[in-house]
Amino acid sequence: MELNEILKTRRSVRHYQDKEIADDVLFELLDSVRVAPSWHNYQPARYHVIRDAQLKEKISKTLPSFNQNNVKNAPVLIVTTIVLNQSGFLKGEPANELVNHWGYYDGGLSNAHLLLKATDLGLGTLVIGLRNADKIREILDIPEEESIMSVISLGYPEKVSTMPKRKQFDEIIKIY
Repeated sequence: MELNEILKTRRSVRHYQDKEIADDVLFELLDSVRVAPSWHNYQPARYHVIRDAQLKEKISKTLPSFNQNNVKNAPVLIVTTIVLNQSGFLKGEPANELVNHWGYYDGGLSNAHLLLKATDLGLGTLVIGLRNADKIREILDIPEEESIMSVISLGYPEKVSTMPKRKQFDEIIKIY
């Protein structure tokens, strides 16, 4: 698939087919995050990939009920985190006012690679920011030096929605 097509067709998916993702497809997808840009190439993004049905159920219960419904048929859930105190730091000290926020920027870049590659592979995703991070940390034994960003559901879309209305060019872009 061409990049422009991927950019125009990627959607948040809330209904998945009852179909597993083959290992080679999953590994190709996950390999895409390794090449995402990051501050000083620290690569702070981490991906906790859940395929086990019981573990997926536990993670699902950390989400609001409407999102539990949205991910119920997804064959994979991915908890995304960043390692704190790397991006945005030089020699252990904050390099600017963003401090750890730069790590979230790097995590977002890495997540974008994941979302776009998933679309390229015919997979659908839903990024969920409403979650109980403390419960997720406990369930997956995620260390305190990692900050939990999101839960991403992954699978083959059962149906794909149309693109919602987008803002006009001049509403979001200023050229000087």
